[in-house]
Amino acid sequence: MSTIAELAIPAEEFALWHTLDATTGLDVEIERVVAYDPDHVMPYVWLLGDEATLADADDALAADSTVDEAELLSDIGGERLYRMNWIDDVTVILHLLTEEQATVLDATVENTQWRFRVLFPERDALSRTYEFATDQGVSIDLQKIHRLDETRHGRFDLTDAQHETLVAALDRGYYDIPRTIDMEKLSDELEISHQALSERLRRAHRALVEEAIGVDEPAGDE
Repeated sequence: MSTIAELAIPAEEFALWHTLDATTGLDVEIERVVAYDPDHVMPYVWLLGDEATLADADDALAADSTVDEAELLSDIGGERLYRMNWIDDVTVILHLLTEEQATVLDATVENTQWRFRVLFPERDALSRTYEFATDQGVSIDLQKIHRLDETRHGRFDLTDAQHETLVAALDRGYYDIPRTIDMEKLSDELEISHQALSERLRRAHRALVEEAIGVDEPAGDE
């Protein structure tokens, strides 16, 4: 079964360490990739911050040893998009993460760590990637693992009924402030009892909260 893994790698072992160290208040996000591409895994990077921070970051990029070339593509006020040509050391680590035909869904920098969400075609592919990366001396921290079920909402451990109820509640304005529909009217529209609606929402909310705060399969089993 397909698996999404959340991984962390120290920035000083990966990319943009000099840029991050030389600036204050800089946020980094990749532009999401759509498909696995062995030659261009992470070509587009957003740098976010105030104008002074972005000016410092732009200067720091020129001296960043992990960047072979950085081309500014867009500057939209507090957000700058660059096309990055990475040095070989960065590319090697990216290839380690995607060697098993995995896809980098997103990557950000948090507390001097790069944090990745990577989709693997199967659990064994994640295991092989993790073992190979650590064998190569990469300080990779496997933080969380999700198994993808057959339905998209299944990854949040929602039943079909729970998912449909949440969609209906959102569409009808149950979560608006102020609410445009109350639980009694919503239960009538869904043709279920008030008690059944309350229980269904409670279970759905619990599943989403557990997902959000990281109550999941322990990564340590890897």
